[in-house]
Amino acid sequence: MAEKTYRILVINPGSTSTKVGVFDGDREVFTKNVAHEASKLAEFSSVSDQMPYRRDMILAALDENGVALDTIDAFVGRGGGLLSLEGGTYAVNDVMLDHAYRGANGIQHPAQLGSQLAHEFAAKAGKPAFVVNPPDTDEFCDYARVTGIKGVYRNAHLHALNLKETAIRHAHGMGKRYDECNFIVCHIGGGISISAHRQGKMIDGYDIVQGEGAMAPTRCGAVPVAGILDYLEMGHTIKEARALCMKTGGFVDLLGTSDAIEVTKRAAEGDKAAARAWGAMLYQLNKYIGSMATVLAGKVDGILLGGGMVHNKELVASIEENCGWIAPVSAYPGEFELEAMASGAIRVLNGEEEPKSYTGVPVFTGFED
Repeated sequence: MAEKTYRILVINPGSTSTKVGVFDGDREVFTKNVAHEASKLAEFSSVSDQMPYRRDMILAALDENGVALDTIDAFVGRGGGLLSLEGGTYAVNDVMLDHAYRGANGIQHPAQLGSQLAHEFAAKAGKPAFVVNPPDTDEFCDYARVTGIKGVYRNAHLHALNLKETAIRHAHGMGKRYDECNFIVCHIGGGISISAHRQGKMIDGYDIVQGEGAMAPTRCGAVPVAGILDYLEMGHTIKEARALCMKTGGFVDLLGTSDAIEVTKRAAEGDKAAARAWGAMLYQLNKYIGSMATVLAGKVDGILLGGGMVHNKELVASIEENCGWIAPVSAYPGEFELEAMASGAIRVLNGEEEPKSYTGVPVFTGFED
């Protein structure tokens, strides 16, 4: 008997838009990036207050494309606002909804609307709602957490959804399962995630929220601690220093733009500062990819590159030249976020995976001894 083709609605709320898509199995029915006016979003006192506004715009997009809610088999939302958890597909439950509503992880971001919107639609249709590999996915090994300061730990803030989906797809292309492989997986866009995956677990990676890893278009990357102290002593605020980690660092601070295409164009036209910043970013990318090879003891089945900047051939060539001796380099330009959410739900509906239950208990709270 032929395997059932499931229809999945996926919802990925962002800062200025909501990406929505419908998939019949792995076939895209439609996707749309629903833009939101900043002035309209400013009317809401909290992220969760945006729920009715974004819901109605999603319903309008579905209606425009002739998709009725009662034709959907499962609803998947981006899982923001949660405490740290293992990777996988999670059924939306009351604890998750409470944490998403409040932003229990302390980060207010529209992604926390994902599970709330999926739940509301699923309740109307009488179908299940899920989140897949949420932003706070944490599978770090203990050694990856330790720093030289007691009570200060390294955390897992990475593009987990796209990183894991890229690895799953690449393993499938090799005729293997994700949990049979070791990969170094990178997401290279406005932020840069570089991670080590060992037999289906993302055991290490550079925190893109707290100032680790390679410099990126909007992020400072790793900076000497004493340099940050000097920066604060010069009169800058802690708020300004934190912003450098996620919004105003990297190319933004060095060159006044977050547009990598503009940076490479300026470099080609002789702008020395642009050439230096671009070259430094490539240098750091290669250096941090190399470090993840040691985490995997040199047993690496592939170096996988995803994200918008992977469209740049010079970037891919640099990684092939400097890191290709570690393992074959494979480029997957762009991202699989919507597809990843749909695939996670389908694996559960097909019985390939058991849905996990969100307990709200973080996977790591510190060492007892």
